[in-house]
Amino acid sequence: MPRFPSVEWFQEAADRLNKSDAFERYGSCDTQMGIQVGDDYYEVDFEAFEVADVKQIDAQRAEELDFVLVQSPEQWKAMLENIRENGHAEHHFTLNSLDLNTETELARGKDYHRRDAFYRFNQTLQEFFDVSSDMETTYAF
Repeated sequence: MPRFPSVEWFQEAADRLNKSDAFERYGSCDTQMGIQVGDDYYEVDFEAFEVADVKQIDAQRAEELDFVLVQSPEQWKAMLENIRENGHAEHHFTLNSLDLNTETELARGKDYHRRDAFYRFNQTLQEFFDVSSDMETTYAF
C-alpha cells in the first residue's frame, strides 16, 4: 500500500497511467511536472507517450521544472479522497478547478510559456491522478 506522498506512490500512478489508454485518447505529453506536498517535492517527467521518470527532488530543482502543483497536505488528501470515492475527480477537485478557484494558483512556475504545459496537457495530468482511484493509499501526514 503506497504512502502519499512518496516516490512509490507517484511511480504506482505512473505505471498505471502508462498501462492505460490515456496517451491514445489525449495524445503525447511532454512536460516536467513538480508536485509539492508540504516541504516535500517530487518530479514527474512525461515524455511523449509515457511517464518516463519519477523522483524526489529539492526546492531548487523544483524551480527548474515547467510548473509545480502546490497544495497543503490536507488539500492533497481531500483531492485524492474525492478521486477514490468517485473513480475520478469531481468538478471542484479537478486540477483545472483547483487552479482556477484558489487565490494562489495550483500550477506555479516562473516562466508562463513553460507553465502553459499545465493547460496544454491538463487531461493527461488529470488522468495521472485519477488512475489512483483504486490504489490503497495511506498518508504520511
